[in-house]
Amino acid sequence: MTGFARTSGSWENYHWTWEIKSVNGRSLDVRCRTPLGLDGIEQMARKATKDNIARGSVNINLQMNRESDGTSFKINQEMLDVLVEVATETAMKNHLPQPSLDALMGIRDVIQYVEAEDDEANLKARDAALKTSFEETLSAFKVSRDGEGAAMQNVLSALLDEIEQLVKQADSLAAELPEMIRKRYMDKVNALLDDKSGIDPERIAQEVVLLATKADIKEEIDRLYAHIDAGRKHLKAEGQIGRKLDFLTQEFNREANTLCSKASDIRLTEVGLSLKTSIDQFKEQIQNIE
Repeated sequence: MTGFARTSGSWENYHWTWEIKSVNGRSLDVRCRTPLGLDGIEQMARKATKDNIARGSVNINLQMNRESDGTSFKINQEMLDVLVEVATETAMKNHLPQPSLDALMGIRDVIQYVEAEDDEANLKARDAALKTSFEETLSAFKVSRDGEGAAMQNVLSALLDEIEQLVKQADSLAAELPEMIRKRYMDKVNALLDDKSGIDPERIAQEVVLLATKADIKEEIDRLYAHIDAGRKHLKAEGQIGRKLDFLTQEFNREANTLCSKASDIRLTEVGLSLKTSIDQFKEQIQNIE
């Protein structure tokens, strides 16, 4: 299920932004990016997410900066000496002007900024504020996903209604099967035999009953109705229903496949194929459900 939330926070001279977003996924995959030195905060964010979210690919990002507070800098003398030596030698070989110190000092990492370190008590207070801020972000993220879940409930309910209408069509056609099979069988007998005086009506009736039994789809229809009722109950239930609906879709497909394989009427075959299409759409949409 998709969702998004972003919140900002601060503590003394620290300022940060938490961002959580997710896309659909069959299982839970949590990815977290935090600045260096915040391993404990990253572990906290991962655990809290796994405790509250069951499905989806979730990305957590923390951006943090610190206002200048006793910041100083130092020169990487070893690196600068190497650069001076290389630049001077290159200039002499190629008859170029000698490099300026300003240019060399502007090279990355020659000047290194060093921030004043906080004591342990301050770091604990900062981390506590970061945790509280993340919990607020996670709550907003869940609200975002819940809102989409409500919209998805309407979509899935409409698909179940569509599936039910197709099952009713199949049920109506199934009631016509015995007579259609008997007529088709008699047409074949009449086409093959000129003299029908020796035909045993009882034997013909037995053959028709056997063919009708093989083509009977009442059990599949009954199970499809039961699956539809189960699906509606799941949609009204509280908590995580995504995996239950996944399993239910497998059952839907099993009955639809059997119905198509037993179909002895082109109309029933067409209904079965439409049913499989609607079930596939239902399966695709439930990937959005936790």
